[in-house]
Amino acid sequence: MAALNFKHLRYFWMVAKSGTIARACEQLHLTPQAISGQLRELEEALGVELFRRAGRGLELTDVGRRILSYAEEIFALGDELLDVARDQTSRKSLPFVVGIADSVPKSVAHRVVAPALQLPEAVRLVCREGRLTALLGDLAVHRLDMVIADRPLPSNLNVRGYSHLLGESDLTVFGAASLVQTLSGEFPALLEGAPFLMPGDDVAIRPRLEQWLQAKRLQPRIVGEFDDNALLQAFGRAGAGLFVAPTAIADDVVDQYRVVRVGRLETVSEQLFAITSERRLSHPAIVAISQTARDEVFGTTRDAGAAAGGEATAAAIRLRRRSRLPKNAT
Repeated sequence: MAALNFKHLRYFWMVAKSGTIARACEQLHLTPQAISGQLRELEEALGVELFRRAGRGLELTDVGRRILSYAEEIFALGDELLDVARDQTSRKSLPFVVGIADSVPKSVAHRVVAPALQLPEAVRLVCREGRLTALLGDLAVHRLDMVIADRPLPSNLNVRGYSHLLGESDLTVFGAASLVQTLSGEFPALLEGAPFLMPGDDVAIRPRLEQWLQAKRLQPRIVGEFDDNALLQAFGRAGAGLFVAPTAIADDVVDQYRVVRVGRLETVSEQLFAITSERRLSHPAIVAISQTARDEVFGTTRDAGAAAGGEATAAAIRLRRRSRLPKNAT
């Protein structure tokens, strides 16, 4: 017996699925004569009759139904083969798995990591978020290529790694306009007794922020503490309290959370580190991230004039509120 002609088998399969030669012609873009001829050749090669006339259409013979079941399996396997081939092609992209500590502001993380997807070679980016200690454990067993954190590698952890400073930025205090309207006085005095959202104990900036408040002899009313920066800023957007974020992303914070700048803490800086298992940065995505962070994200921190303009906005909001009060109001 001659080898099976899979083109003929596919034509048979299409006719059996569509029910008529005419419908199969539409899908295969062939003439009825061409398909009829191919079916006759298949029947002759197999030595069996595949179809019989049924009115104006065709119906499968018993043998035809059995052969159809084989054809279904054959073409299903063919589809699987194509899926495997496509999957292997997609795997040619360079994998890059990065862990992001939950204390790192999401706007900062996005701007820092985004260059990994702009490389000439294709990169498959995988982001994991969590507590720093858990992420460093994954880095130690090579489940991560890099960890982005707000502090260097802790010395008390038995993890081999290297900390690379990506940049640093001082802080700006933000608040919802509805909350800022209720405050009186100038910055930083207006922080006294004001509702405040404090970073959690696991956030590196917490001790420095507390020291700054103590040095200024200010005691805001702490209404919440958050390890997750995104959750803290969501509460800030809702007007639950004032909060701090890096000045480097001040415009992003204002646009995303619809808040206003209240003041700037120029002597308090938040740092960002890339922690890797290599002393020398070699992964193309890590190199791109490092360069972009230093040159664009933290290299363009808003100057004091921009921050002063933001503080003027907050002051203007409070001034407008007072101007609407009756003259005898206090």
